[in-house]
Amino acid sequence: MRKRMLSTATAFAVVFASAALAAIPASADTAKPVDVSDVSDTVVDSVNQRLYFSDRYQNKIVVTDLGGGTVTTLTDLPQVRDLELSPDSGTLYAALYGADKIVAFDTATLTKTAEYPTGEKTIPSRLAYAEGKLWFGYGDQWDSGLGVVDLTAGTPAVTLDLAAGHDFATPPALYADPDNPGTLLALDPGISSGPIIVYDISSGTPVIRASAEKGGFYNDAALTPDGQNVIVAGPGNRALTEYRLSDLEQVRTYPVRDEPETVSVAPDGTVAATVLDTDNLGDTYVFSGGADQPPSVRNLSHTWMPWFGHSTAWSPDGTKLYVLTEDSPNLHVVDEPRKYVGTLKVTAPAKATRAKPLTVKGSLTSGLALPAGTPLTVTRTDMESPSGKSLGTKSLGAGGAFSFSDTPPAGGKVTYKVAYAGDATHTPASATASVEVSRAAPTLTLNNNGKLYDHGKDVAFAAHLGSTYKNRTVEIWADPFGADKPNRLVKKGTVNSNGNLWVTLDMSRDVTLTAKFAGDARYAPKTVKSTAYAKVRVSTTVSKHYRTGKIGSTTYHYVRKSVDPVFTTTMTYYKGRKQRLEIDAYVNGRWIDAGADYFALGTNGKSAVTLTGTPQTGIKFRMRSSYINSSSGDTVNSTTHGSWKYFIFTK
Repeated sequence: MRKRMLSTATAFAVVFASAALAAIPASADTAKPVDVSDVSDTVVDSVNQRLYFSDRYQNKIVVTDLGGGTVTTLTDLPQVRDLELSPDSGTLYAALYGADKIVAFDTATLTKTAEYPTGEKTIPSRLAYAEGKLWFGYGDQWDSGLGVVDLTAGTPAVTLDLAAGHDFATPPALYADPDNPGTLLALDPGISSGPIIVYDISSGTPVIRASAEKGGFYNDAALTPDGQNVIVAGPGNRALTEYRLSDLEQVRTYPVRDEPETVSVAPDGTVAATVLDTDNLGDTYVFSGGADQPPSVRNLSHTWMPWFGHSTAWSPDGTKLYVLTEDSPNLHVVDEPRKYVGTLKVTAPAKATRAKPLTVKGSLTSGLALPAGTPLTVTRTDMESPSGKSLGTKSLGAGGAFSFSDTPPAGGKVTYKVAYAGDATHTPASATASVEVSRAAPTLTLNNNGKLYDHGKDVAFAAHLGSTYKNRTVEIWADPFGADKPNRLVKKGTVNSNGNLWVTLDMSRDVTLTAKFAGDARYAPKTVKSTAYAKVRVSTTVSKHYRTGKIGSTTYHYVRKSVDPVFTTTMTYYKGRKQRLEIDAYVNGRWIDAGADYFALGTNGKSAVTLTGTPQTGIKFRMRSSYINSSSGDTVNSTTHGSWKYFIFTK
């Protein structure tokens, strides 16, 4: 729940370890999801290169590397709350609120090494290591108290009721630092009148050295590096407050925009804090210049309630800041926390005319204002320069504003990227704005639209492209009717000197062709369509007649009235297709409808129909087979009628 200071020996180890790693280039800020649901405490272990997160709802401690990658999970820890790392980083202690005990883990092996029962219904929740002893806050509401596990004894013993006469309203939050030996700080956080209490523990038995009411309801606290002062994050104000432990007098405040939620102090005294940030204007504050200078503000979380318990911690060498936010949840590793974050904004017209000047505007603001004349680099990306073209350096004006003009040579989407390289006190920043720049409309046509062709005919289609700038490539796609055949690219190439690209298709079914021009830097994309139609093949034969003969110029099939003629149709096959057979009779000098019906085609494309009944002799008849788009069972081809076959019945 707070930053722990290392012993002198460990501090030397960290210094030398950091020197060995100094050659590694600094990485950018990162954010990585962590598998937790409600974290009470966060501890940084630089010796073992790990982070520990206590998840009280899932009864576990999640162990990650310093980048947030999961190492392992310690489970079966009922309602685990505070964590505490021993000064040598060899042991991790955890308060188990739901098991009435404190447990210890070897940080090298991550195995449990000890358990310290604190007594039935003591529900320990807060921890602090001092003077070789593990102090703990326990209980609930007015049944809360201060206890200790004496780790120096041969058999560690647990002692309760060490509050030295103070009646805690809630389990005390505890803080201690080896640079201020004999001192234990306790905050009564859950009540408005809850005081801050400074205990003298040099004798082994706590004695109240100083006590003062400071508003209560403390969200978090952290000791300064020398252990002499405490910085408190509490509700009801928009500042962190620093108190001197010797007399609990206020030393200074650190102003923030919203209610402070967590706080951590680096070894050099740099204060970091998170705030509720109800307006989503910035949630993480770093006071790199002290309380009297504006803080660097970052916006790491965009949720309404972004914070867990103690979720902000410095690396022991003070070079990185770890912040756990509830969105996902995510562990944010801030790589250069003391630098001020610049907010760069760029605006440009939504639309513009090619080869005409346009103006790009913007601003670069920071908690520590940048002077006029600060250089900004500008890059333009367009169809002519897809990898970007430098437009040189522009200068920041008064008040952090800037503007410049440019004449885009290419149309389409044009993006301007403005970048600030950063300096010793500011992080780099960049932003972009895009403009849709006009392009001329090209001429693109595709012939043969609406034409009907015999089945199987080879038809040449031509896409014609008019004037363009550089691109002379056209694609022709063919989408045959019917779900069984996909739309496919049938030709792609450069048009000829006449602007034409030809493709020949076998017209076996209706087809929609699409010609596409992708556009270039001065001409817009264009797409045109052409739909051509294909007939089916259809023929019919008559059988069971006894002869043929002409009546006038028409050939008739003569059929005995006692015989049933057979009409066999052959038609281009398609799954589920039917042919329509119709019969007309010649009566009173004209052909009249004598009946029609649909008959399924076999997979060989044939359909044989026998005409039954008692026909009347001497009357002329005719029949034909047809494919009727849609009515014949599909819409793959265009309506096609077969030729008429004529017949007559005789005795």
